[in-house]
Amino acid sequence: MPRAAIEDNERMSLRIAATAKAKLLRAAALRNTDLTSFVTQSALREAEAVIAEAEVVKVSERDYLRILNLLENPPKPNAKLRAAIAALPDTL
Repeated sequence: MPRAAIEDNERMSLRIAATAKAKLLRAAALRNTDLTSFVTQSALREAEAVIAEAEVVKVSERDYLRILNLLENPPKPNAKLRAAIAALPDTL
């Protein structure tokens, strides 16, 4: 998982083309807000969508019920699983 850089200040500098900035200013004006608020809110919406896509697993109802059943009634370990467990290093 990528690490996010965390700075201890609340400033962020961006270099963008004049046409892009003009478009952002126009959109901010249409929303009756300032450029900083418009860009921040838009970027946060996108960030939340990206994070949700990476962290949320969506399954069908059938698969959800199968997962619940396996969690409540796990199968007995087979020979391969027992061998894999035996190969793990001792942690204590």
